[in-house]
Amino acid sequence: MAKKILFTETVLRDGQQSLIATRMPITDMLPIMKTMDEAGYHSLEVWGGATFDACIRFLNEDPWERLRLLRKNVKNTKLQMLLRGQNLLGYRNYPDDVVQAFIEKSIKNGIDIIRIFDALNDLRNLKTSVETTKKFGGHCQIAISYTTSDFHTVDYFVELSKEIEKIGADSICIKDMAGVLTPNIAYELVSKIKDNVSLPLEVHTHATSGISEMTYLKAVEAGADIIDTAISPFAGGTSQPATESVAIALQGLGYHTDLDMNKVTDIAEYFSPIRDRFRNEGLLNPKVKDIEPKTLTYKVPGGMLSNLLSQLTEQGLQDKFEEVLKEVPLVRADLGYPPLVTPLSQMVGTQALMNVISGERYKLVPKEIKDYVRGLYGKPPVAIKEDVKKKIIGDEPVITVRPADLLEPKMDNFAEEIKQYAKSTEDVLMYALFPQQAKDFLGRREDKFYDVPIQKVNVSIDI
Repeated sequence: MAKKILFTETVLRDGQQSLIATRMPITDMLPIMKTMDEAGYHSLEVWGGATFDACIRFLNEDPWERLRLLRKNVKNTKLQMLLRGQNLLGYRNYPDDVVQAFIEKSIKNGIDIIRIFDALNDLRNLKTSVETTKKFGGHCQIAISYTTSDFHTVDYFVELSKEIEKIGADSICIKDMAGVLTPNIAYELVSKIKDNVSLPLEVHTHATSGISEMTYLKAVEAGADIIDTAISPFAGGTSQPATESVAIALQGLGYHTDLDMNKVTDIAEYFSPIRDRFRNEGLLNPKVKDIEPKTLTYKVPGGMLSNLLSQLTEQGLQDKFEEVLKEVPLVRADLGYPPLVTPLSQMVGTQALMNVISGERYKLVPKEIKDYVRGLYGKPPVAIKEDVKKKIIGDEPVITVRPADLLEPKMDNFAEEIKQYAKSTEDVLMYALFPQQAKDFLGRREDKFYDVPIQKVNVSIDI
């Protein structure tokens, strides 16, 4: 009997996040949800990542209401989100009570599967997320942040997978955010994980470097159960491979998918004019659809490449681009080979930039890098050398406990701070994660004069 390969559709989260910086509004999504629900997907990735931030910052949408609307329109297919462990959807660690409340509300508002990862693969940073997801009946998928270095061997990831199974995962995902998982390593890694772990295995990659379809084929041949793809108008480049193309290829090779290809074609036709609109508006930059093999050389995610280039261009230093790219792996090695995923990719990129621009390595060091070296993000994969540590934080002590153990509960404080505008725990959580943006969003919602600046008017009265 032909092996079944399941598909997670990413167009509503990672697909549009990768290509149009998460600017797709809910009004573009709702008309096609019934068809997507009937197309035979294993799950639809619809929430998490940057969607929450983008809703309140750019789209004037309540992200919780978006989730409720999607759930209302999707009756049969699982809804999935991406969560950065103790960072939730932000860029720093939050106290356990905030993490618990956020996950409880995510599940109660409609999420079925929570894909949880930590940028450092420090499983201590996943503890609260995993326990809470399981407590409230969600499917807990733990993702390995895949990267390459002398330390990050296939055997290292296999051992990590065994630990992930032990701490309570319902499934495992190999999350290749940079598109650097090569076909041969994909085959070896998937084979060995399947030999050692009894959980369903999903593979997630990006098309950035031009090898993603080959990677998926070898992963499937090795026993992967689920793959992540994006419908063709929002596929390719820094997004995922195209759903239809991969499905047709696998079906031709004798694999079974649950996809209704007529409905999948309807979905593609629906999203084509939406893609064209974003292209005409300039939000879909043609460059993000380019193939960038340098990601395989420098192990840098596509989004990080474009960010570094735009930062340098703004300062008239685009001629330093190659120099900064060569500095990135050196900084990464100095910092213990962290995987280049949010927030570490931004931090390492900024440090490499500062090293090149200042002309002296670690003369300028951002606060986030200092906090990382102090242990506040978790344990680096490889111990940071003493001379590097001294350059960055001098003789300051390094913490060895789980970073969140140092954080006091904060939900009551957040509720007090935003009580003027918050009407629910969801509102308080919005404020906890993105204080200024949430205050502005909730303020506009609750007070029609919120945006009106206060003006002093001097009135003179003639008697």
